[in-house]
Amino acid sequence: MRVTIAKDYDEMSLWAGNYVARRIIDFKPTAEKPLVLGCPTGSSPIGLYKRLIELNKKGVLSFQNVITFNMDEYVGLPESHPESYHSFMFTNFFNHIDIKRENIHILNGNAPDLNAECKHYEEMIVAAGGIDLFMGGIGEDGHIAFNEPGSSLGSRTRIKTLTSNTILANSRFFDNDINKVPKQALTVGVQTVMDAREVLILCNGPKKARALHHAIENGVNHMWTVSALQMHPHGIIACDEEACNELKISTYQYFKDKQSIEGILGRYTEMFK
Repeated sequence: MRVTIAKDYDEMSLWAGNYVARRIIDFKPTAEKPLVLGCPTGSSPIGLYKRLIELNKKGVLSFQNVITFNMDEYVGLPESHPESYHSFMFTNFFNHIDIKRENIHILNGNAPDLNAECKHYEEMIVAAGGIDLFMGGIGEDGHIAFNEPGSSLGSRTRIKTLTSNTILANSRFFDNDINKVPKQALTVGVQTVMDAREVLILCNGPKKARALHHAIENGVNHMWTVSALQMHPHGIIACDEEACNELKISTYQYFKDKQSIEGILGRYTEMFK
């Protein structure tokens, strides 16, 4: 696992956006061989998306031959609802880049047969050749996508009932009213994410510090589903200083030293200037 520690959210977002951009450019995607990108929602990736939009508008980066698969969507929330993940993605990303509409895939939380929708989603990922780079965030309780504590690390796309902690955390998007937050969601599974050829997880702020500690310093545990990243051959966590508050000093220093020696942070934060 690689851990990159930025000074703050803005630097983390710049680094992550440049990293993803470089991966797309180096891949040289074509219509016959597109790059497949896994996309998250939430507050953590907004800065990353802004950087990708900026590079796209500058002509440095194109999404013409990029296929996307989103991590999750609420059950029963209309796609047009301002807090649906369909709305989030188009408002914060898709409406601002040159991606083809037919290359965008988001789970349908209003499908007549939700189980069939989940099965079909997995089939579409396989048909696309698998996901090359899956981006994601971490919940305060260490979940990735909507794979709440206790989720199987071998799970696939399915229906999940949300925990009270997740409902409470997400209520800030629903007028701070937990009764307005959907109680179920469709989500890719932990194994769906781990099957990607590369996984990049964003982690920022002091509220994520405990989750980062479990992701890095404790063993693989289904109660902290992000810890599965320890088993991935190409797993990366991009975090900020505040998210490192609960790491051991020796752990923090190891990754800072490694980062300094390899020049990783500087190489990607300075890119495309």
